[in-house]
Amino acid sequence: MSAFPSIAVRRAVACLLLALAVVLTGCTGLPRGSYDALRLAVGGRGLDVTPEQVAANPYAQILVEGPDGASLMVLGNDDAGLTSWFTPDRRIVFLRDGVLAGTSGQPTDAIEIRMLGDNPFNRLASVESAQTHRRYDWMPGYRYGVELRGQLQRGELEHVEILGTRRELQRFDEHLEGHGLRAHNRYWADPRTGAIVRSREFVGPGVELQITVLKPYTPSVTR
Repeated sequence: MSAFPSIAVRRAVACLLLALAVVLTGCTGLPRGSYDALRLAVGGRGLDVTPEQVAANPYAQILVEGPDGASLMVLGNDDAGLTSWFTPDRRIVFLRDGVLAGTSGQPTDAIEIRMLGDNPFNRLASVESAQTHRRYDWMPGYRYGVELRGQLQRGELEHVEILGTRRELQRFDEHLEGHGLRAHNRYWADPRTGAIVRSREFVGPGVELQITVLKPYTPSVTR
């Protein structure tokens, strides 16, 4: 059976939670963490995020930069490893294993990005080279089931500056192709753990997002 209905339901719940938080300010029926996360998120062009601002926010945070500007997003929910990150202007980014799993609020949205078969991103620290296979579902246009195959390759150690701190991270390049499309995803990960710290990922035709982890999320319970 396809996993799409389950992911679609999770996406709908996250979107509903976000909409309710915007409309029903202070509603006690909302999970406190999700409401507070939404209240503390910010976005807009020329966004200047400081280490002090990140430190003052108790929630896990990511910086998302795309065609419409930059957004400081905070964790709103963890649904069995599918994390949803919110902004007040109703944009949502979904991540799994630190990799983009879906979006809402972009010019082209990935309703779902599903990894098919082997997933090298859950053991990235030990990967030298691996094949990848993804299925994309896009809106608008109801373009479902677009499969892209790729090659993930370990690159060099690179220095990346995040919030004024220079970090040495392991670069990975992923070249995707299929259905007349080509994309190049880049990932910078902690060389010891394989945790992705920054990525530039293909969302859909004409849309790419750069995602930087400013304050990592660590689940309290191992799944």
